[in-house]
Amino acid sequence: MKAVIIGGVAGGATAAARIRRLDESAEIVIIERSGYISYANCGLPYYIGGVIGDFDELTLQTPENFRRRYRIDARVREEAEAIDPVRKRVRIRRLETGEVYEESYDKLLLSPGAKPVVPALEGTDSDRLFTLRTVEDTIAIRRFVEERAPRSAILIGGGFIGLEMAENLRGLGLDISVVQRSGHLFNVFDEDMAAGIHAEMRRRGVKLFLNADVTGFETTPEKIVVKLRDGSRIDSEMTVLAVGVRPDVELAEKAGLELGPRGGIRVNARMETSVKDIYAVGDVVEVADFATGKPALIALAGPANKQGRIAADNICGLDSEYRGTQGSSVIRLFSMTAASTGMTEARARKEGIDYGKVILSPANHASYYPGARTMTVKVLYARPSLKILGAQILGYEGVDKRLDVIATAMRCGLTVTALKDLELAYAPPYSSAKDPVNMVGFVAENVETGKLRQFFAEEVDGLPRDGSVVLLDVRTPGEYARGHAEGFVNIPLDELRERLGELEKPEAPGKMPEGKKTVYVMCQSGVRSYLACRILMQHGFDCRNFAGGYRYFETVRRERCPAAETRPCGADKN
Repeated sequence: MKAVIIGGVAGGATAAARIRRLDESAEIVIIERSGYISYANCGLPYYIGGVIGDFDELTLQTPENFRRRYRIDARVREEAEAIDPVRKRVRIRRLETGEVYEESYDKLLLSPGAKPVVPALEGTDSDRLFTLRTVEDTIAIRRFVEERAPRSAILIGGGFIGLEMAENLRGLGLDISVVQRSGHLFNVFDEDMAAGIHAEMRRRGVKLFLNADVTGFETTPEKIVVKLRDGSRIDSEMTVLAVGVRPDVELAEKAGLELGPRGGIRVNARMETSVKDIYAVGDVVEVADFATGKPALIALAGPANKQGRIAADNICGLDSEYRGTQGSSVIRLFSMTAASTGMTEARARKEGIDYGKVILSPANHASYYPGARTMTVKVLYARPSLKILGAQILGYEGVDKRLDVIATAMRCGLTVTALKDLELAYAPPYSSAKDPVNMVGFVAENVETGKLRQFFAEEVDGLPRDGSVVLLDVRTPGEYARGHAEGFVNIPLDELRERLGELEKPEAPGKMPEGKKTVYVMCQSGVRSYLACRILMQHGFDCRNFAGGYRYFETVRRERCPAAETRPCGADKN
């Protein structure tokens, strides 16, 4: 059996090695248009920033290593130009010489990845404008930084590459601006959760231009100018364009392979395309979204590796299936960590899904142990099934651990309330006896059984301030004095039972006569306000607890970028 693989890196290189492990007699050929057959794509920004000092650390396998260890013929700087599925041949061009030849195959695997999106705007041919996708891109950026010593850079796009580059270039001492077309960074987070990212970026001196639409670029001998739709201009000495990627389907399309509704190659669970004996994996394919079952494009290394292994199994006669992608991801943002899995609330609304959500702000480990830091956790779940739809976590140490536990529970079909039953490792330096993941389950159970009613950040501005409801802050007077939501009066939790008379009270315990006031309660993290609600509800009040606490609310309020802005917002907050 002869297998030809077009594209290396995560999917193609993984598939090649797996085929060899399964079939010692197979003839395996990899065709890679770049100069590197297998490299750590996710590590590229950290090489530019000097965090990874040795370039060789990024190249996981060389053609020589593949040949020596696996007896695989890995060819770099060669590009597949056409596929003939009838004759089972691939036309290939050697990029250094221009020579063209054909390679036959029994099984063909496509893993060409995705290309950076470069908008059709004036000035994108500037030698000060870069994209970051390949090792060659990385070398070009690092060489520019080392040789030209720029003092400033603009990142167009607030996704993974944009934010990682912002951190690494800022670490080199550059003045950094991030320009984002939408109202918040990092679209795998909802706007409320992204507020914490905005705050961290600003704290580190990064300027943010949100709701900012780029219309073109202008290059001078010393600068590159980014022109925005509102007429404003931002200049720097270099710009990195990181507005997204699109699947590289040109080869597949010319060969007659069927594409899906998202523009990627359509594959089944066995990673088979619409043409017999041709498989596809990685950023180029559409896969099933784990939460909805709908086609999705997920450009992540983890899924690509798994797909490569599954395709290899099926090429070798086994029966393996890819069971959908959750899009689990994590990113470091200076000292913070942001992680997510599954769908956002914005997407759940768009899909018309009936969902519930919990937001809480627990410590990453026992609060009495030195160094405890608060994390913000947001979990969505379907109603009435209570199956987990997605999670977002922002904080410091322990964020990745909690996200991975929730992602695993989601994959295994657990309900959100089942999280309370998980037995997780505990010691004061690492967790609390009731881990933050357990707390998600406790809160969700309280909500779904009626012990707790919530209100959320997006509702606060719309609450009546005319006395028809009670707005209550149960923190200490000192906490309240340092900042509080407009219209909320302060009665500390420990004084609440003795001061119930200050609130309008129902006529009989346990009953809420029509027309009586509802009490909306807030505290720093959501714990004391929950305790206050339990007191109030058992004294007959209708009580709503603020999800996430005042710390979270203040960040959301401060970092909100109004959708109605006609000029970029956010930069003036730096």
